[in-house]
Amino acid sequence: MTVLRGERLVLRPAVDADVDALAAIVAEPEVGRWWGDYDAERIRRDHLEDTRSETFAVEVDGRIGGLVLVAEEEDPDYRHAALDIGLATAFQGRGLGREALRVVIDHLVTARGHHRFTIDPDVDNERAIRCYRAVGFKPVGVMRQYSRAVRGEWRDGLLMDLLAEERR
Repeated sequence: MTVLRGERLVLRPAVDADVDALAAIVAEPEVGRWWGDYDAERIRRDHLEDTRSETFAVEVDGRIGGLVLVAEEEDPDYRHAALDIGLATAFQGRGLGREALRVVIDHLVTARGHHRFTIDPDVDNERAIRCYRAVGFKPVGVMRQYSRAVRGEWRDGLLMDLLAEERR
């Protein structure tokens, strides 16, 4: 099991014992508005049982503070890693999102040979976009009607990417 360490946090593979804590985080109003409708079963199905991606639990001071998702494209002609992150409201605004992304990106560059990363926040998620820019991600373009919100309406997403040599 790969455990990654930053200055203030630890990223470790999410396990079944984390499901309730992760479901509670994505159910928080300030997190759920961007993540959509999740419950413990969907967390388990989409983030622990689905082998197409890897889910890291973010631990801060021994508490689950969020999750980082990594999906790797293995085709050598299109190789990259797609990332996503969600932090509990209590852990936002402290630079922990930037730290978690830097830790996982550094690992993916050095241990797995990735050179390119993508992330796709909602176009209105200004906090997330500021975080991703601080790490070095650049906007690529708007994906119209990209994801469905909890109430069913379509929302636009901002595709952002980062090359390994651009990370900060």
